[in-house]
Amino acid sequence: DHDDFFSRRCIWVNGPVIVGAGPSGLATAACLRDQGVPFAVLEKEDCIASLWQKRTYDRLRLHLPKQFCQLPKLPFPEDFPEYPTKKQFVEYLESYAKHFEINPKFNEYVQSARYDETSGLWRVKTASTGGSNRTEVEYICRWLVVATGENAEGVMPEIEGLSEFGGEVVHACSYKSGQKFSGKKVLVVGCGNSGMEVSLDLCNHNAFPSMVVRSSVHVLPREIMGKSTFELAVLLMKWLPLWLVDKLMLILAWLVLGNTDKYGLKRPSTGPLTLKNTMGKTPVLDIGALEKIRSGDINVVPGIKRFTRGQVELVNGEILDIDSVVLATGYRSNVPYWLQEGEFFSKNGLPKAPFPHGWKGNAGLYAVGFTRRGLSGVSSDATRIAQDIGKVWKEETKQTKRTTACHRRCISQF
Repeated sequence: DHDDFFSRRCIWVNGPVIVGAGPSGLATAACLRDQGVPFAVLEKEDCIASLWQKRTYDRLRLHLPKQFCQLPKLPFPEDFPEYPTKKQFVEYLESYAKHFEINPKFNEYVQSARYDETSGLWRVKTASTGGSNRTEVEYICRWLVVATGENAEGVMPEIEGLSEFGGEVVHACSYKSGQKFSGKKVLVVGCGNSGMEVSLDLCNHNAFPSMVVRSSVHVLPREIMGKSTFELAVLLMKWLPLWLVDKLMLILAWLVLGNTDKYGLKRPSTGPLTLKNTMGKTPVLDIGALEKIRSGDINVVPGIKRFTRGQVELVNGEILDIDSVVLATGYRSNVPYWLQEGEFFSKNGLPKAPFPHGWKGNAGLYAVGFTRRGLSGVSSDATRIAQDIGKVWKEETKQTKRTTACHRRCISQF
């Protein structure tokens, strides 16, 4: 309407708009900077890498060696350990943004983004989430890079009786430390890397965790004979077929960890690497939880039937008294809530095209960080996107280097 037309600012972005200032957005921005392409980065929170800074537990470390987790064009500092801590990784990302002069527009919540067929441009509407006054802005751009990632928000499952449980219920994204759970019986729902690490952390703070293992799970040692398991798998895949690498990894895991089935951790029939590639299900890299399971400090239990006041009934009929619940039930994309597009992204917020084709859509739409291949997948996507946009940019502008983003205010909307 008339009032809305004049209250919303309209900004032309000379280059792509990148939605998200996590590792994916920063990597893409750095690669674009290297190509001399200007850009704007929009971030709904008040800091870069908000998932890492605000929604991860204190004891978190990178699960893979740092050489597989560094972003393009700037390695980790040499004095960082092989598995950097959460604090060190955030420091690296902040120095990365400073090095490449990436200055995101913080507190800009993207309400919607749609492609305008008439103008051939993207229209990205945002609302400011900082301060007392709500400000709405519409960014107009030729290219849109979706960098909000696969883990934008926690999955809160619907479980019968959970609302009547009465005790504290938190998602793993809100869990910081087991300190406040000391002496309490805690049910950890989920047995992925987060579930295992939360259970281990609870043990280390003298809590009594029970971990729900509803389905099969691959548990691998983080290292085999002093070498990263992931690094070893990457090396083997250069010479051997995937099915054979899977077989070898399982044999090595059995030699190091023994038979995990007897502890309630039944392995899937599909190999760990095949399962990761086809279903995106990451194997658990053990950093001490299995030892606690063996000793009985972490109690492995089957699926949940229902919650009652202060208790949980399991599918095998067993009833446990519990004080608190931690939902290590994973994360999901938030793309369907704001991107008005139905061809490139599926309803679950992930690109429809399988890896390695899920980085480019139509009409200047790109996606980074949706490969289910962690930070190495992010680097690959970011490099391809920047090269693709950079090629067009250089052809059209006849410029070889440009380092400053150019924004100007439109006097009217498209």
